[in-house]
Amino acid sequence: MKVLVIGSGGREHAIAWKIAKSPLVERVFVAPGNGGTYMEEKCENVDLKGIYDYVKFAKEKLVDVTVVGPEAPLVEGIVDEFKKQGLKIFGPSKEAARLEGSKIYAKEFMKRHGVRTAEYEVFYDIEGAVEYIKKCRYPCVIKADGLAQGKGVVICSSFAEAEDTLKKFMVEDVFKGSGKRIVIEEFLEGVEASILSITDGKTIIPFISAKDHKRIFDGDKGPNTGGMGVIAPNPYVTDEVLEDFKKNIMLPTLNGIKEEGLDYHGIIFFGIMITKKGVYLLEYNVRMGDPETQALLPLMKSDFFELILRAIDGKLEGCKVDWEKGYSCNVVAASKGYPGDIEKGFKVNIGDVENKIFIAGAEFKDGNLITTGGRVLSVTAVADNLDKARQKAYGDLKRIYFEGMQYRKDI
Repeated sequence: MKVLVIGSGGREHAIAWKIAKSPLVERVFVAPGNGGTYMEEKCENVDLKGIYDYVKFAKEKLVDVTVVGPEAPLVEGIVDEFKKQGLKIFGPSKEAARLEGSKIYAKEFMKRHGVRTAEYEVFYDIEGAVEYIKKCRYPCVIKADGLAQGKGVVICSSFAEAEDTLKKFMVEDVFKGSGKRIVIEEFLEGVEASILSITDGKTIIPFISAKDHKRIFDGDKGPNTGGMGVIAPNPYVTDEVLEDFKKNIMLPTLNGIKEEGLDYHGIIFFGIMITKKGVYLLEYNVRMGDPETQALLPLMKSDFFELILRAIDGKLEGCKVDWEKGYSCNVVAASKGYPGDIEKGFKVNIGDVENKIFIAGAEFKDGNLITTGGRVLSVTAVADNLDKARQKAYGDLKRIYFEGMQYRKDI
């Protein structure tokens, strides 16, 4: 079969690499891909932009299945357009993608279907929001309603910080419209976990858990990023936590999808907080996480592409996903200046590494990998215990160099 993977990050490199391993797959096109997908077996980068380009290519090349990596095309309605054209695609419809595309829609969905989540208020104007933060309890959490590349959530410890965040979101419009409407939530104290899962709209199968590290510096200091590294499984997700998650978050979500008739054949990612009072849902994502994908897929024993086909065809019931018994550690190497203004255009030197390197922000040019983005690459190591996996990942990072390279030492 021929597969089209849409996206250009480390997540898409991992997805393309895993799909290419399937005996069912002959060719994987990646649009636009990166320096890593360029070098993968069975993979070919294609320069496409926009939904109609993707549709045209899928028809011309007789693509059997399209897999969407990032959230933006899903929110724009790529799935609806492909289905209208009679093309198979893996992902939620435009309506279902609002679970990530709008924090307000997601919170109201949670409320309607009894999904356990933090208390919240919604604001459409800064005056009302400022009045609210004068009397709310701190810390509080301010979230931009729309997509903000993983940077639209701020934990504010004081009125001054909250007011400044509201001005940036609602007045300065740093997220180009996504922060004009906001959610202010109660702060939940605990440990975060990521639980990615696959659904066909009738069944949800959770994957093993993961623990992301969002902040740029060691000790969870500095600004939020798209993610600086992941361990999997998450040691805080015990059997008890998993049962709580299924009962109070996953199953009510599935019931909501069914009751509202949402067309959902794709990944649903639950960002949860494990607190003393139980497990709470922080947010939905409607696609694979980045870099969670790079940590999870190397542990997956099952044929990922076969799972995708089953989800598209509505045949996930009774399906089992098999995993390696060990642990994985994924560490991201980023450009100088990330997550702010970055320096790029540097050659990436990769020495004699032992583990899988996933490229994110680098292109293959004149025989070399050249940095093009904030998160340049990540290393994923798998071992029978977490300490060993960490040692292996950090051992490889010492054999990689590009100018300005930075990474956390405490993933």
